[in-house]
Amino acid sequence: METVKPLDVASGKGKLRRTFAKVINIKKQTGVVPEGDKVEKVKKSQEKVKLGKDLAKKNAANLSESFDKLEEEYEKRLSMEALLAKLFATVSSIKSGYAQLQYAQSPYDPAGIQKADNLVVSELKTLSELKQSFLKKQFDPNPDRILVLAEIQELSSLLKTYEIMRKKQECQLKLKDSEIMFLKEKFEESMNQNKLMEKRLNQSGQLCNPLAHNLHHSALNPSHFVTYLHHTVKSIRGFVKLMVEQMKFAGWDIDMAADSIQPEVFYYKQDHKCFAFEHFVCKIMFEAFHLPYFSTESSSPQKKSKEMFFERFTELRSMKTKEYIASSPKSRFSWFCRAKYLQLIHPKMEQAFFGHMHQRNQISACEFPETSFCTAFVEMAKRVWLLHCLAFSFDPEASIFEVPKGCRFSEVYMKSLTEEAFLSPPEESSPESEPRVAFTVVPGFRIGKTSIQCEVYLSRSCQRRPIR
Repeated sequence: METVKPLDVASGKGKLRRTFAKVINIKKQTGVVPEGDKVEKVKKSQEKVKLGKDLAKKNAANLSESFDKLEEEYEKRLSMEALLAKLFATVSSIKSGYAQLQYAQSPYDPAGIQKADNLVVSELKTLSELKQSFLKKQFDPNPDRILVLAEIQELSSLLKTYEIMRKKQECQLKLKDSEIMFLKEKFEESMNQNKLMEKRLNQSGQLCNPLAHNLHHSALNPSHFVTYLHHTVKSIRGFVKLMVEQMKFAGWDIDMAADSIQPEVFYYKQDHKCFAFEHFVCKIMFEAFHLPYFSTESSSPQKKSKEMFFERFTELRSMKTKEYIASSPKSRFSWFCRAKYLQLIHPKMEQAFFGHMHQRNQISACEFPETSFCTAFVEMAKRVWLLHCLAFSFDPEASIFEVPKGCRFSEVYMKSLTEEAFLSPPEESSPESEPRVAFTVVPGFRIGKTSIQCEVYLSRSCQRRPIR
């Protein structure tokens, strides 16, 4: 029979203790607390969650209200912008309609006038409707669409307005072109009539003969000389004008050419530079005017008598220039024309004007060709020669004078060709700024005690700025 072993009480107690310890540790790790504390903490947690939810609901309500207000303000502003855009588009349409109405009146277009009138009335009604909408705050529910349509309407109206303006400008341009053509035709007609009249006067001898046919040497007085001097200067200026036109046609620099004749001169106007060329021509043509026959060639006292010079004046003034030269190629007058032409017209100038030297070779042989340039020169030379003969018909003979550069202006001996020289501002008036003689254009003459003023170009030494 087997013996019964006693239980190990001590080891059993140890196992139970270890089991309780594990359970307690697990509870600590999992947060399991006694029942009373657990209920209290759960209540606090629920209160916090409830408070957070209430706060979140409140914030969400506030945000929603703010968003609604912003959206409402944005919609109002967008609606107002759409209304203003439609307003401006309507005004542009009225402007376009009014432009169409004006355009249809000239030339008169009844259909166009009716169409433009209907457009203006329709747009005025639209303006009235927009006013009522604004007062009643009845805005369009789709402002984005209205903005786009208003912009399209405004651009279309502007395009129509510009198109009408273009048509008007084209009509005005055509009208101006017609006026220009008409004026050109009138100008050409007037020029042809002037040339025809001048040709007839030359043929009749009246243009070259400003003095009376029955004038006798005994009745000669300074007024006759002044009259013929006026016609001589007129002929010189006609030739200068033709010469400047030839320079421009040949491509010459007119400013440079004028400055080469009279350097460092202030011209008040661009057209005044023609006086430099007139000075050049007069200087050549009147050179040696104080000598009998423009030369130092000796002659007998009989040939130098006053009556003889007056007879030569009377003889030549009634004849055609070309015929006289052809009949007397070796006469003093023919020699004078030949010498003055070769002196006045440089070979380079003639080459530039005509592209050849044939005319110069002919004139060197005392044969003057039938060209407008040569004819103008011969007529000018004839008047200078006749003025010279008339000057030596006086007793004592008329003398010539000119004023040197830089002299003060004197109304007794000078005549100014520029009124601008006397129109200086008061603050610039001083003895140093007074107008001075830049150069003599046409020389003056003395006949006994009578002085005939020379024509001068005045300028101011303080004014050296370029022409505008």
